[in-house]
Amino acid sequence: MTETFVPPTRFAVPGRIAVSEQAASVWQTATLAEIRRETPRAATFRFAVPDWPGHLPGQHLMVRLTAEDGYVAQRHYSIASAPDDSGHVELTLDHIEGGEVSGWFHTVARPGDRVEVRGPVSGFFAWPGDRPALLIGAGSGVVPLMSMVRHHRARNLIVPLRLLVSARSPEELIYAGEFGAETTPVFTRSAPEGVPVGRMTAAHVAPLLAEQPRLGWEAYVCGSNSFAEHASRLLVAAGQPVDRIRIERFG
Repeated sequence: MTETFVPPTRFAVPGRIAVSEQAASVWQTATLAEIRRETPRAATFRFAVPDWPGHLPGQHLMVRLTAEDGYVAQRHYSIASAPDDSGHVELTLDHIEGGEVSGWFHTVARPGDRVEVRGPVSGFFAWPGDRPALLIGAGSGVVPLMSMVRHHRARNLIVPLRLLVSARSPEELIYAGEFGAETTPVFTRSAPEGVPVGRMTAAHVAPLLAEQPRLGWEAYVCGSNSFAEHASRLLVAAGQPVDRIRIERFG
């Protein structure tokens, strides 16, 4: 997502909003409970949302901030947490230069602050855990994919899941401490000793596709416009059916 506004001053705390039966379509209050640093430019913001209706991995949350003068800014963000995290929702945000909402979160927000949220939003990129999933992401594009990984672990699902994630360096790999055997990292600028440096290639994708010759994969690609185009071309060239590639892009 591209943000182009100048960060305003600290936003006022909105009042609590009643939740209707159609909770996904109304705004409600979320209280910031914790901030965790992931990389030098990315952090996870954990919210308590008592009336959260639940979500599927891959869905979005809409966030709305209201300034003291009445100015309103709202953004869509992918949900990072697993659906089983009852009463809490996590967002992992890059600090975008000049971004008014991400800038507020990274420089102003503190635990105890409240914002308005609405969701979950969008179901196209959702993965309910019912089919083999091949996840490919770059940078903060790993956020909705991590929700899928966490869901897979929380439910002890036996359906196959693999994650191929690209980052500039180990220091910029979001969630680096959480990845396990399901994850293959690719580093484009610097890497640990003995690990090749370079862009994601067919050599990374083809072996993963070959792991599921019978059922095949549902592929989920998330990243910048250029990365999404590149990764989807690699998938198609390796034999992945076009109608089984779901793409979420930003930028």
